[in-house]
Amino acid sequence: MDLFDDLPEPTQTSGPVSAAVTAQRQSKDKEEEERSVKRKREDADSHAEEKEEEFKKVCLPVLKGYVAARRGEREEMQDAHVLLPDMSSCLSALPGQVSRVSYFAVFDGHGGARASQFAAEHLHHNLAKKFPSGDSENLDKLIKKCLLDTFRQTDEDFLKKASSQKPAWKDGSTATCVVVVDDMIYVANLGDSRAVLCRMEAAADGVRRSVTLALSKEHNPTIYEERMRIQRAGGTVRDGRVLGVLEVSRSIGDGQYKRCGVISTPDLRRCQLTANDRFIILACDGLFKVFSADEAVKFVLNILQEESVEQKPGLTEEEVRFEAACQQLASEAVRRGCADNVTVILVSVGS
Repeated sequence: MDLFDDLPEPTQTSGPVSAAVTAQRQSKDKEEEERSVKRKREDADSHAEEKEEEFKKVCLPVLKGYVAARRGEREEMQDAHVLLPDMSSCLSALPGQVSRVSYFAVFDGHGGARASQFAAEHLHHNLAKKFPSGDSENLDKLIKKCLLDTFRQTDEDFLKKASSQKPAWKDGSTATCVVVVDDMIYVANLGDSRAVLCRMEAAADGVRRSVTLALSKEHNPTIYEERMRIQRAGGTVRDGRVLGVLEVSRSIGDGQYKRCGVISTPDLRRCQLTANDRFIILACDGLFKVFSADEAVKFVLNILQEESVEQKPGLTEEEVRFEAACQQLASEAVRRGCADNVTVILVSVGS
């Protein structure tokens, strides 16, 4: 900007000086016109960016979470869960290019409910503290680092608390967390709880059929890489369990097994949501002991497609169907003979 833009015009004089002033004024007018054109162009670009951002917000998938929990035949409910369709209130600031962050998580405890409850209370707060903010470049890489740091921090904090008790707590927990950043899903998983996505795709005959996409990878000591890590750390695998006792090879807590190669480093996966996606199922192994992932997806779809639906005040027909599907899926797992705790989170993906 010209430092003298705000000064008054020089006093008009006669002769050659006046001509010089006129030429100066014409030059200044031309500069002002160029500046005006540049400002209009910048305003137009800014308006276009705002429109694009507004369009992006309008087109973000609408996520709604539903949960069903069953104790099964266990004496104690050791599962825990968290549903935060919008976790903005937990975040100090969103990255400049991000409009929304959602968080859904299932924790399946063993040896007690303290590790799963601790993870449910603290993991998303640790995530919020470490989440990238400002105009972050390479956001994808930063989110992945944030998730790794969050799991490590949560595990360390719980182990510190557990070891300070008398007697020391021996609880442990799986963790399956789905973080949706605008339309990108990030899944961080420890242990044998799982997350799956239902995507509808048109077949050759034109009929839309469901495709079940695995969003997580299970960790148990029978998997070659997991067993090798445990054995290198001096542990053993007997009857498919660490030291013949622990069913999972990665977890939060389980302090007595950490020296045997059990770790809290999650498997990370990423998947972009599309207009063809219907829902996400997160559930502990209590569901998947009696349902395959594909069976669970088809079970939910059948209920969503039922003709009659009981109306409930304050809920849309779609919401009533998803709520019923979630509850019935958990109940059916118990009916099929699952003695374990069963927790199911169903996340609808709408437009």
